[in-house]
Amino acid sequence: MVYNPPMNNTKKLSKKNVSKILDLLREEYPLAGCALEHQSIFELLIAVTLSAQTTDVSVNKVSGTLFEKYPDAKAMADADQDDVIEIIKTIGMYKTKSRNIINLSRELVDKYEGEVPEDYDALVALPGVGRKTANVVLSVGFGHQRIAVDTHVFRVSNRIGLASEKDVLKTEYALMDILPEDRWTEAHHSLIFHGRNCCTARNPKCEGCVIAKLCRRVGL
Repeated sequence: MVYNPPMNNTKKLSKKNVSKILDLLREEYPLAGCALEHQSIFELLIAVTLSAQTTDVSVNKVSGTLFEKYPDAKAMADADQDDVIEIIKTIGMYKTKSRNIINLSRELVDKYEGEVPEDYDALVALPGVGRKTANVVLSVGFGHQRIAVDTHVFRVSNRIGLASEKDVLKTEYALMDILPEDRWTEAHHSLIFHGRNCCTARNPKCEGCVIAKLCRRVGL
């Protein structure tokens, strides 16, 4: 994971400048949102689980076929693992992921009547579901304000000065502290889009960045 920490860690960004950053990112990426294709909260859960250590584009290439054959928890719970592997084999860790999505579907059927629970602790107890996946499901699927820290959010937030941490969990807590709670979900999507399109891991496009003047690495 490549990122550049803020040049000046001694002073936190002011609330005014944090709001300016969020406003500028919102203007730059008005369509920022979940890029994983899904038609239900179950499909969202499966898609996010499959997206670990791979791209959303890669997941979208296989998820349509997967969901057409296994559209809900009951169908996925009864799936043959070899068949699931055949469908998702182009993404990384497909053996582990195929096992996890079948097993988590079985738990959904056994414990929650096939429905995805609207509860963080219940979600992270499912096979293959970590903190990031649970937060995305609660945010995108159920409308809760959450910050899911993926590679892009981790890199961008620490680079521009919203956080100054070396691990994902501490970064999440730092963002929860500095960002307005009613904009957590918005910030999550905006930071992802900014990380993909401008603030890339290598050779970030600082000269064309809309928040350069507010960035700890560049402007302040």
